Amino acid sequence: MSATENLAKLGLKLPPPPAPIGVYVPLKRSGNMAFTSGMLPVGADGKLIFEGKLGANVDVAAAEECAKLCVLNALAHIVAQLGSLDRVKSVVKVVGFVASAVGFNKQGAVMNAASQLLVDIFGVEAGSHARSAVGVAELPAGAPVEVELIVEVIG
Repeated sequence: MSATENLAKLGLKLPPPPAPIGVYVPLKRSGNMAFTSGMLPVGADGKLIFEGKLGANVDVAAAEECAKLCVLNALAHIVAQLGSLDRVKSVVKVVGFVASAVGFNKQGAVMNAASQLLVDIFGVEAGSHARSAVGVAELPAGAPVEVELIVEVIG
């Protein structure tokens, strides 16, 4: 199945691509690689679905939903620029930042939700990727999670 078909099979739709909140582009291509800027868990209304830090006022389940929405927002920008998810040949790397209170160390668990979603959409071979899951003190706008994607594209 194609990535577009898998997305539909999962019952998911890509949100409108969120507007940048600074002086940058949401996606930059270089050759056959596409790099997304850090995506926040912004819903269709342009607002964060959760705010705060893991280990303080955001639990792992909420952060997993944030990580998934970050991925969908990144994919929305890929489709906006490339025309189709089916132009993604491979997910190369995922970088996840998790706003973490002192002592919180389950950043990898949060990012597993993003990684699994990419495998579910693109399949094991194309969706498997290298990954970083980094705990940080703060993220823009008070977001609990931020995710960047690097993908190899066709054409």
